[in-house]
Amino acid sequence: MTALPIKSLDVISCHDECLAQAQWPGTEPAVVGGADLMLWVRRNHFFNSSLWAEEDLARRTTVSAQEIAANKRAIDKFNQARNDATERVDEILLTALGLVDAASARTDTPVSTVVAGARLNSETAGSIMDRMSIMALKIHAMRQQTQRRDVDDAHRASSQVKLERLQQQRQDLGDCLDALLADALAGRAYFKVYRQFKMYNDPRFNPALVAERANKG
Repeated sequence: MTALPIKSLDVISCHDECLAQAQWPGTEPAVVGGADLMLWVRRNHFFNSSLWAEEDLARRTTVSAQEIAANKRAIDKFNQARNDATERVDEILLTALGLVDAASARTDTPVSTVVAGARLNSETAGSIMDRMSIMALKIHAMRQQTQRRDVDDAHRASSQVKLERLQQQRQDLGDCLDALLADALAGRAYFKVYRQFKMYNDPRFNPALVAERANKG
């Protein structure tokens, strides 16, 4: 039987190894191989990690409005990139699983090769991995809370309970990912890339940006 293109343990290991690096997120991982699945898992995690850091900074109360505005714009940029990377993960997986015609996988109208009778899963495999990336960040941050020495025992104990809950949630997500991929490989299930159509990021569709451009003219 053909092996799964990726397993949840691979995803968890990738996320945790990245977060263990002292300089992470550092520099954006370069796109070397367009269809390198683990590269895109890592890129998605990079953008989530960068987004997380900017979200922390955006909550500051003793800096200028200009600095917060810069944080907000960075958040918007990283969020778009995170979603783009998630879609790329799905495109690669759908092709590897034989669920779409490879030549059409990156278009807005991919040609499905799903067998009759397969169930449609509402969440994509890439979306599950994206959620696992966020869980890895939560676990990393909560573990740090359990190790703080500037708080009391009650804070550390409460953080430990939360940490265990987060770890369970990530494991459950990983199990769901493995089950979906196994079912897809066996022809029992499939998922789709719907595209984001984030209108607020597109100057052609965002009414505020359309008006701004019209005023400039």
